[in-house]
Amino acid sequence: MVQRELQTVIEQQFFKGKAIMVNGPRQSGKTTLLNQIASAATVPVQILNCNEPEVRALLTDANIQKLRSLIGAHKLVLIDEAQGVKNIGQALKLIVDTWPDIQLLVAGSSSMDIVGKVSEPLTGRVFAYHLYPLSLKELAVTFNRLSEQQSLEKRLIFGSYPRVIQLFGQEKSCLLSLSGSHLYNDVLACMDIRKPQQLEALLISLALQIGSEVSYHQLAQTIKADCKTVERYIWLLEQCFVIFKIGTFSLHRGNEVKKVKKIYFYDNGIRNAILQNFAPLNLRQDAGALWENYFVSERLKANHYRRRFANTFFWRTFQRQKIDLIEETDGILAAYAIRWNQSGRPKLPLAFTAVYPDHHFHAVDRTNYMDFLL
Repeated sequence: MVQRELQTVIEQQFFKGKAIMVNGPRQSGKTTLLNQIASAATVPVQILNCNEPEVRALLTDANIQKLRSLIGAHKLVLIDEAQGVKNIGQALKLIVDTWPDIQLLVAGSSSMDIVGKVSEPLTGRVFAYHLYPLSLKELAVTFNRLSEQQSLEKRLIFGSYPRVIQLFGQEKSCLLSLSGSHLYNDVLACMDIRKPQQLEALLISLALQIGSEVSYHQLAQTIKADCKTVERYIWLLEQCFVIFKIGTFSLHRGNEVKKVKKIYFYDNGIRNAILQNFAPLNLRQDAGALWENYFVSERLKANHYRRRFANTFFWRTFQRQKIDLIEETDGILAAYAIRWNQSGRPKLPLAFTAVYPDHHFHAVDRTNYMDFLL
């Protein structure tokens, strides 16, 4: 059993007068996390699974009497699959306001399903967290650092969803299932998608461009849609934890590119499953892109779980000088050059160092990447 980093973060927020909300993609381990928290609890625990019709009925348009029958004398109430309950936010607000001595922990499958229904009623009453596929640190603690370093190629190809790690030898079939029924059902269920084939074409186009700058105009031409449709689909895929984007860092200098985006996948395995390409790295042309996607997504997990509130960017000039990743934390810049092929030591462009002299520079490769993620 992998100990999730988020468990400690969540438990440190218990009984501070606020509900705790965890969202994330399906199959990322939210139910397992709730069970682990329940097992470690030192107070009476009630677990409510909203997939059960009786629980769902009691939480739908709930009143105090209904909620009292569910909660009883329990002090820690865990609600799973909360996105399936109509007006769930009102029920949660009623619990928080009526029983301030009860700790409420709620999990749901996507930020659109749960945050959209919960955030407004619980304004000022909730701590919100994301649970991602397994992080490098979680795997290294479970299997040890050396073993995980030796598994780097597997992570670049198959990613780190819990079920993929668990089903050794069945990674391909597991990922094809995750990227098919689970992914598309989640996304298509969130909004009225009239042309799902456009969404599938967009995912393929984005998968082919990880680590590269994307043009919404070119994407629109590729999938035969308008730019507003592309923007809406990309927003939707972000809400369902399939992709995330980062923008350019600029203080409005004349030669800096300002309005371009890069798009990454939260999990390499999902990206490769969309392309149905699980070839080993020595037979691929996209090893560098897979490496960059892996490091950026792992850095995102590490920052979130360790509560490092960093703004994430990349940097480029019109003369094609670039920096792969920049993190800005309280005005301090950290610049990362992410390299798969270890030929020579990368240097920062003079155009960057001249304008931003106060920075930390890190050259990341296969020999030292764990230093920035563990």
